[in-house]
Amino acid sequence: MNTEQYVNKFAPLVKRIAYHLMAKLPASVQVDDLIQAGLIGLMDAAEHYDDTQGAQFETYAVQRIRGSMLDELRQADWLPRTVRKSLRQIEATINKLEQKNQRAPNEAEVAKEMNVGLPAYQQMLLDARGHQLLYYEDLQDSDDTDFFERHVAGETGDPLKMLEDEGFRKVLVEAISTLPEREKQMMGMYYEQELNLREIGEVLGVSESRVCQLHSQAVARLRVKLLVWIQDKR
Repeated sequence: MNTEQYVNKFAPLVKRIAYHLMAKLPASVQVDDLIQAGLIGLMDAAEHYDDTQGAQFETYAVQRIRGSMLDELRQADWLPRTVRKSLRQIEATINKLEQKNQRAPNEAEVAKEMNVGLPAYQQMLLDARGHQLLYYEDLQDSDDTDFFERHVAGETGDPLKMLEDEGFRKVLVEAISTLPEREKQMMGMYYEQELNLREIGEVLGVSESRVCQLHSQAVARLRVKLLVWIQDKR
């Protein structure tokens, strides 16, 4: 197939990925912007796909499409600095309590350690809707050397491939296994079964906003583990 045929056939895939991402993004992000970015990724995949490498086109295209959408989000920098600051405080508090108690702290314990009320803490989690496992700035040294420049070979290296290496996957799987049961169940439904937040809420018997809170807290817990892996790789 030529590029146009690939785009026509797999355009619905772009929409599916975009709407799945939208489930954890704030209202300020427009789905049409993600779709447009995803279509660019799809065209790039069609132009560079080599069927002699053995990979199915759809598998290859999904990486390019998601990568293009995530690039669009990074450039937009839609997560406010105040929210980032709150998230860093949450992560530091979770890490402190985990080290102290040798287990995952619950919401009330995190809120108490942060000296805020539980409703205020849960609002922080809700404000953090769309919080990512990793940001580019997490992968920079103090001298501003880019992590990917040192660890991804070749001019066409894809950062997503770096995050899919054996070490990263092992750390992520181990981190997920330590999540509280409800958060682990929620993450499985979202990332493996690809349910949206409303559907997950129906399964768990909670509101969509509550699922958002659980997702943000789970991501914060996972980041504590993943950032240790990043530091060790430097």
